Amino acid sequence: MKKPIIIGVTGGSGGGKTSVSRAILANFPDEKIAMIEHDSYYKDQAHLTFEERVKTNYDHPLAFDTDLMIEQIKELLEGRPVDIPVYDYAAHTRSNQIYRQEPQDVFIVEGILVLEDKRLRDLMDIKLFVDTDDDVRIIRRIKRDMVERGRSLDSVIDQYLGVVKPMYHQFIEPSKRYADIIIPEGVSNTVAIDLINTKIAAILRERK
Repeated sequence: MKKPIIIGVTGGSGGGKTSVSRAILANFPDEKIAMIEHDSYYKDQAHLTFEERVKTNYDHPLAFDTDLMIEQIKELLEGRPVDIPVYDYAAHTRSNQIYRQEPQDVFIVEGILVLEDKRLRDLMDIKLFVDTDDDVRIIRRIKRDMVERGRSLDSVIDQYLGVVKPMYHQFIEPSKRYADIIIPEGVSNTVAIDLINTKIAAILRERK
């Protein structure tokens, strides 16, 4: 079995990285391709009270068990399946569930901090940064968190100004320098998406 292709996709919260990842996935319905989300690897916080969990800075590298993610990607590179954790966002800790990820030809590794850790970057063949204006990202985040997560406008704004924005400028934006391709405006940039899909298709043809 040939080594899988690893594609890293990052960018700020609400920037469109998940939409870009899904657009790539949708373009290869007949290929063995899957997405692994960094959010699945938020650390287990069962030892903390609920009030303490809520206060966790989820945009900081220390919130993630990146060691486990790296270990599992290496297993997948060797052609071995892994059991990926499932995070419970309502309880703010890891659930008791897992899901079995089988080996694939292509893995999209998606998350706000996937280019921040050199060990993770070094496993990637293609690194993408989805670059979206701060104003657009906060509007998307407000709409998402109020509709999907039942949060108040004030709580979303307070979290964005107090944590999300500072962490973006401290950890996420600097990782842009490691990207092979920067995609302005995310999935609406069809030229960039088409170029990436063409590159992936060429790699897959060569492997066959």
